Amino acid sequence: MPYIDPKYRTRLDPAVDTLAEQIMSCAREAGGDAAFAGFMNYSCTRLAMAVVRGLFGGVKYWIIALVSGTFQNIADEFYRRVGTPYEEKQIKKSGDVDYYEEFNRKLGA
Repeated sequence: MPYIDPKYRTRLDPAVDTLAEQIMSCAREAGGDAAFAGFMNYSCTRLAMAVVRGLFGGVKYWIIALVSGTFQNIADEFYRRVGTPYEEKQIKKSGDVDYYEEFNRKLGA
């Protein structure tokens, strides 16, 4: 979970906001609604590699596992907090896939 002491947030947030502005600017320039994804991917990858290089000078298995696990946790948290509520709203709006409804009934959900 991305919960850190507020004293660190105040140090990191301005840099994150500046990076976000640059990502949005590049995405607008490149065009296309999904252009931001490549710029976010590049930026997050480069950030992770810069931190690893700065702290450790290279990689070892445990660093790879920790960084990839962090990215997986970011994805899981984003989906849980943003994706799931969006999906639930769309199910209420348009209806569910019939097989999900069938299986959920059988499971008593």
